Amino acid sequence: MTPGSQASGALEADDGAAGKLAAGGKVFCGKPIIGLAGGIGSGKSFVAGLFAELGAFVISSDQQVQQLYEQENVKDTLRSWWGPRVFRPDGSVDRSAVAGIVFSDPAEKARLEGFLHPLVNAARLKIMQEKAADPAVKAFVWDIPLLFEANLNKQCDCIVFIDAPLWIRQQRVRQTRGWSAEELAKRENLQLPLDKKRAISDYMISNSGDAGVVREQVRDVLSRILSVAQGQVGKAEAEAR
Repeated sequence: MTPGSQASGALEADDGAAGKLAAGGKVFCGKPIIGLAGGIGSGKSFVAGLFAELGAFVISSDQQVQQLYEQENVKDTLRSWWGPRVFRPDGSVDRSAVAGIVFSDPAEKARLEGFLHPLVNAARLKIMQEKAADPAVKAFVWDIPLLFEANLNKQCDCIVFIDAPLWIRQQRVRQTRGWSAEELAKRENLQLPLDKKRAISDYMISNSGDAGVVREQVRDVLSRILSVAQGQVGKAEAEAR
């Protein structure tokens, strides 16, 4: 990465980002696909919300998984694997119980991901197709915790890394999820190291301070991405003539 605009706070942009889009990105119906990356508790969902305010359509895999957990066929599969221990008294899936199983057994984690990921991918594509013709949608933002681990970064035009110090992330997950520092470390050890995620991302946004500063960083990054994407689309149209 090379230093980016200091006017937008701690923002960095990779010199290769423009080339990546221009040299065959995945612009979907004229709209770039932006993948979000970062450590647990970095505030990816918060930043995704800021992108949404500026006209991007956000697709959250966590929300999609929650919707899948409400489907009876998915419940039946989980019940056949793990029995009643992963269900609450009201019949809904207890995601904490599921997490307790999969984050303690790599084989169970792989089995769950192998089952859910294709369903999530299909749901993501369906909603993108539905929104493709909407002129109000400027870009698609993928808020996916395992973006790199599932190789979904390769389907994105660019990756935005959300950065926040470890102590802030520990504080956030303790307040919002009741996690200890050890639990956070355990979860992150199952993912690609953060320094590698940061190094292969195209832009970086610092989410450790004032929300207004973060908002300006998002505005700047989105402006850059849209500018490159528009140039790519224009080039493709000219070549097609």
